Amino acid sequence: MKQKLLEVLAELGKGFSTLGREFGPWASKGRQAAEGVWKKADARQRKIAVGIIAAVFLVCLVSMVAAIAGSGNPQRAAQLDPDEKIYLHVKQGMTSGEIGTELEKHGVIESHTKFWFIAKINGYDNQIKTGMYELHPGMDPRDVLQKLVAGETTRIKFTIPEGFRIRDIAKRLGDAGIVDEKEFLKKAENYRPYDYVEKHDGTFYACEGFLFPDTYVLRSDYDVDSILKEMSSDFDQRLTPKLRARAKQMNLSIYELVTLASLVEKEAKFEEDRPKVAQVFLKRLKIGMPLQSDTTFQYLRDDPKEDLSLADTKVDSPYNTYQNKGLPPGPIASPGMAAIEAVLYPADTDYLYFVADRDGHNHYSTNYADHEAIVEEVR
Repeated sequence: MKQKLLEVLAELGKGFSTLGREFGPWASKGRQAAEGVWKKADARQRKIAVGIIAAVFLVCLVSMVAAIAGSGNPQRAAQLDPDEKIYLHVKQGMTSGEIGTELEKHGVIESHTKFWFIAKINGYDNQIKTGMYELHPGMDPRDVLQKLVAGETTRIKFTIPEGFRIRDIAKRLGDAGIVDEKEFLKKAENYRPYDYVEKHDGTFYACEGFLFPDTYVLRSDYDVDSILKEMSSDFDQRLTPKLRARAKQMNLSIYELVTLASLVEKEAKFEEDRPKVAQVFLKRLKIGMPLQSDTTFQYLRDDPKEDLSLADTKVDSPYNTYQNKGLPPGPIASPGMAAIEAVLYPADTDYLYFVADRDGHNHYSTNYADHEAIVEEVR
């Protein structure tokens, strides 16, 4: 224990030495004056001076340790949900300081400094095992360290709902501590695991729409690449030969199928609406009428608007389905199987228009005059 305390003091000493460099010139003058007084002092006065210096140092050290022990935000801790699962991925070479910073960032502990101090004083720095750990908000640093040192790793479990964009997926995984959000987004930009994931100008993420919304359980030794592979493989397996044959029969490529299904996913809140919405879009494509889907605009925004303005419909973008005919450059979200099947097996109606009321139920019409009347009624 004594040796560990000395190591901690050595680490703290690095900080004091930095201060010394900052105030070096000024402190030098004070040191010279102190040396003059020291030379004139007798043995008794020197002994008293040493005692005072030692006492001051001890008080400072105790105060600092007390500050570390008492650090944190009690108000923030009271707002945390102790049942929430937070995952920490400890990678090879991570220090206790880096681990503590990640733990505080995700709300597992209140103070990374306290975590670092406990790890140092107990010699845990070189005993923490790599892998994935399931933790919870507001944990005691000692309990966290016990799990990390014991190597109590876990499999990770996460759920991606239908209609999530790549940005939504990255944020959910990032907030849970499963991946680095920026790394996930960067790799998703050019990730094309299958030939049907076509390359189109104007898209933001190559695999948008092709990461299947599902619940996943992964081993501890995963990374961003393995998650992308798992989610895209799930999509590929669910797209059965029967569904692929049906798309071919309709003269739809897989890319067009998923793009159209992503619009249906975002436009239809209720199950009974999906085949009807799919039919409206397919009919419009057939007669060369713009899709005029608000959801393609929402895809461009970080803060989706409930209602679009006239100015919004004039935005210069390939995702502007008011100004441009045909499909947008690519999918705008991850559609579920119900949306995909709705495109492949649409309703048999003559509808050309639909509008959603404030509860999300769609109302349909075959002509623009009726559509306008319904808009006035439900909006």
